[in-house]
Amino acid sequence: MSHVALAETLRRHGQDHLWQFADQLSVADRAALERQIAGIDFAQVAELFRHGVTNESHAELAARAAAPPAFRLSGQGNPFTVAEARRAGETALAAGQVGAVLVAGGQGTRLGFDHPKGMYPIGPVSNATLFQILIEKLVATGLRYGVRIPLYLMTSPATHEETLAYLDANQRFGLAAEDLIVFCQGTMPAVDAQSGRLLLEAPGRLFASPDGHGGMLAALDKSQALADMRRRQLRQLFYFQIDNPLVEVCDPVFVGYHMLAGSELSTQVVAKQQATERVGNVVSVDGQVRIIEYSDLPADIAAQQNADGSLKLWAGNIAVHVFDVAFLERVAADDHSLPFHVARKAVPYLNERGELITPSEPNAIKFERFIFDLLPLAKQAIVMEIDGRRVFAPVKNAPGSKTDSPETVRRQMLDLYREWLAAAGANVGAAAVEISPRFALDATELASKIAPGTTFATDTYLTCDHYSPTESPSCCTR
Repeated sequence: MSHVALAETLRRHGQDHLWQFADQLSVADRAALERQIAGIDFAQVAELFRHGVTNESHAELAARAAAPPAFRLSGQGNPFTVAEARRAGETALAAGQVGAVLVAGGQGTRLGFDHPKGMYPIGPVSNATLFQILIEKLVATGLRYGVRIPLYLMTSPATHEETLAYLDANQRFGLAAEDLIVFCQGTMPAVDAQSGRLLLEAPGRLFASPDGHGGMLAALDKSQALADMRRRQLRQLFYFQIDNPLVEVCDPVFVGYHMLAGSELSTQVVAKQQATERVGNVVSVDGQVRIIEYSDLPADIAAQQNADGSLKLWAGNIAVHVFDVAFLERVAADDHSLPFHVARKAVPYLNERGELITPSEPNAIKFERFIFDLLPLAKQAIVMEIDGRRVFAPVKNAPGSKTDSPETVRRQMLDLYREWLAAAGANVGAAAVEISPRFALDATELASKIAPGTTFATDTYLTCDHYSPTESPSCCTR
């Protein structure tokens, strides 16, 4: 873009201030600012500022909300058995029809960790990172079914380069280089809440932040990842986020239920224990599955109960999904498939004198998209209830917090492994025993490798220290 064209664009959209410090910049910094400005859809930003993201009333939606179509842990009312679902999912996995997408753009700021969150050490004995545990689960699942499962890994501009360097330095934890497709999500500028003017965080740089996990859709398309899925003839895509080390990656039962139900988008849920839990509520509104955030659900509706005293709106979102690849291709072709949401935040900015202002109150609007907003567009969307104690342990809060902290997550991991070991007839006592996914993916596999009566007197990490995408040592053979 020429300087004349750039100046005209900024003038037309009332954003001239973005160039006011250009004379102070080096040639390289000026060019970088030009590129950033050229990537902004000013008309879109102005429209979002003027009219917001949606005219829907959350209260009206909530008033019409009912429980979603679900496969419950109790099995009551399920049209397919767990065994049928497992067979269908295992067949798809063994046929190489399933890929995985891991959303890992966040930093460990809330954990006091100045690196990508995936690099956070969470293994209770090993100090294995979130990346290591989750990628090893994927590799181990591929070994079990005799296939190589590709991983599409979404980073953010803040984490991209460090993530690439870390994974390369660790041989991608056994994942073949050609099976790791790393792509970066986009960003959106923040605007002044009063004027709609974009904010500068430095003389040569706009303030921009990641466009939310919903940015995955556009990023998959732009990076050619969707084309790669088509080339590999993938049919289902397992979606998970970086903060949950207990997730069952490419869970065959979940994949199977999704397929048998003819669903285009399915989601895992936990049964809420309290009406006011801080989780998204998965509901059905006018025959469409959707999520109403806890902050948007009126308390009286959240508290509604069935005749047996259980919560009417019981399903809590845990951000684990299965997508039909064909569905993703269809919605990716329409830029309006996912609406933007707004968040009012305190954003540091440069004033007209070039002074950095750090506000104590929200002064700006950020825009982001959520991937779960695709649910109403999906045919036959369903949910599957899971046992949160065994497969859901998100690392969200700072060390020392009462819930979702590194300490509570490590304790939950050890409790699960202790349960597996007890089922195998092992004696653990007070020892902490951690089980690598490369050693055993589940209790059944562990029982085939641990002799009844085995005693663990000291803290132990059961693992295999061999990384190869094509072969495995005897302890890892599946």
